[in-house]
Amino acid sequence: MNSLFYPIIIPFIAGIITLLMPKRIKFVKEIIALLTSVFVLSIVIGLFRLKPLSFTLGNTLLLQLDNLSGFVTLFIAAFALLIIVYSFGFMKGKDRLNQYYGYMLMTLGGSIGAVLSNDLICFLAFWGFLGITLYLLINMGGPDAAYASKKALIIVGGSDALMILGVGIIYFMTKSFSMAGLSLPLNNGLAIAAFLTLACGAFAKAGAMPLHTWIPESSEVAPVPVMAFIPASLDKLLGIYFLARISLDMFIIKTGSTVSIILLALGAITILAAVMMALVQHNLKKLLAYHAVSQVGYMVLGIGTGNPIGIAGGLFHMLNNAIYKYGLFLCSGAIEHKRKTTDLDKLGGLSKAMPITYISCLIAALAISGVPPLNGFVSKWMVYQGLIELGNSGGRLWVIWLTAAIFGSALTLASFMKLTHAVFLGQCPEGRCERQEVGVAMWLPAAVLAGLCVLFGVFAYQIPIRFFIQPSISKTITYPGMWNASLSTGLILIGIVVGFIIYAIGSIKNLRVDEPFIGGEPLREDMKVSGVRFYQTIEDIPVLSLFYRWAERGLFDIYDQFRNILFFFTRILQRLHNGVLSTYLAWCLLGVIILFFVLR
Repeated sequence: MNSLFYPIIIPFIAGIITLLMPKRIKFVKEIIALLTSVFVLSIVIGLFRLKPLSFTLGNTLLLQLDNLSGFVTLFIAAFALLIIVYSFGFMKGKDRLNQYYGYMLMTLGGSIGAVLSNDLICFLAFWGFLGITLYLLINMGGPDAAYASKKALIIVGGSDALMILGVGIIYFMTKSFSMAGLSLPLNNGLAIAAFLTLACGAFAKAGAMPLHTWIPESSEVAPVPVMAFIPASLDKLLGIYFLARISLDMFIIKTGSTVSIILLALGAITILAAVMMALVQHNLKKLLAYHAVSQVGYMVLGIGTGNPIGIAGGLFHMLNNAIYKYGLFLCSGAIEHKRKTTDLDKLGGLSKAMPITYISCLIAALAISGVPPLNGFVSKWMVYQGLIELGNSGGRLWVIWLTAAIFGSALTLASFMKLTHAVFLGQCPEGRCERQEVGVAMWLPAAVLAGLCVLFGVFAYQIPIRFFIQPSISKTITYPGMWNASLSTGLILIGIVVGFIIYAIGSIKNLRVDEPFIGGEPLREDMKVSGVRFYQTIEDIPVLSLFYRWAERGLFDIYDQFRNILFFFTRILQRLHNGVLSTYLAWCLLGVIILFFVLR
């Protein structure tokens, strides 16, 4: 058997064994999941070192491990191992563990299969299978998750139907199902239609607008490990990977073309609209879900530029977002595990109670906000440079895209200031928080991801860009402006040390402790200062208030709008089919008359 099959087949076999295992057998399913994920990661590391690799069946290049698919596969396997370890703590004592671990392992195998597929039919088989496991895993949230899981299945499944149409168009044009080396120019309606239908599948999987609404809906009801592994990281990798694959290998996107402008516009809208929704959320997981949507905009912007620095920035942001968003959801799971809620109004003061979770969450929050020297800053900086290059090449709208990207970063930082204050700073609801850090199985994965945020930021050019990003685009990346990470990190560390010295000197003296005041009045004991309502007043701004009202009514939810249209026609049909025989006879007579005039 070809070595490329092992990371696909082994998780499937282990998942089936786990599903068939009796519930009364303790700990075996966890051991199988752990050993399988470790084994798959070790295989993928070995394959990554041997790339390029391929498997040909007859005249069909079925599987291919190249630079792009290699590094995506590597991180899929690494994230799977982390989520399995995390699940030991979070899912302990939960029901249907054999199903949970079985579906997780099969999702791992299906994801690697999709990434390694070079044949579009093979790719669609794995891609469609992942929609089923997504539905099953979201449904693990219990009865309340039924609507969200159905919504996710319909949105993702509907986009898959469009992808099938796109594959059919490609076969009609090329008589081939191969992804490699097509390079179709987008100079006619058929080619543009094929690209857009395939891109819809990538957008739905990654969560770009307007195919994003299943992610916030699922965040409130799905188990946290599911949200962390699939919508927050795995689907971002798969969706943007496929968008990059069709943009780099299957089609030729010219800078300034109609398709390029569509991608740039969708990216800018996704950034701003989703982050505006995140600002006013009161639920921790839903706030993170909207940020998971917002960050997709930067990836789409980068790929939409069509230049090497922008594409590299989009791919690097795909990887960075999977890292810090994964870590943020794991931190939210730790908070939910201990506090039994993710309502921001009921949280606060957890920095001393959960110090490791606090530090991990703070680093990930700064990374997603684009604060140097963390990884999120470097990838956003590269996307910004790609947008500026659009202007140098004659583009006229680059200022709009750049403004949206920078403004989105500022709003992201503002949103996470609210989250950090509401959850970790301020006051405990009970007045005093006792130390209640989660076990090592739950804080270790989040701490590892926080460490990667630092490592991939400080050594961005030496490690991720050099070994993963630059080889993936097969083009030389030129940097209009360089970022000296070492010097910046040194200056930031000096500033932190000086700050601690000043703080220590100030704390030597006897300080007067007084009551806190708000508006000149002492803060009552029953009054809590929370960050939840930091930006609540933006809902009162005339233009934005209309935007938020439309959002509450579901006007931006493509699922709700199509459902309303469908129900409109079904209500008409229900009135026509009222069960009265004379009505049916009248319709039959009308049909005969119409046929008479048509066929005469």
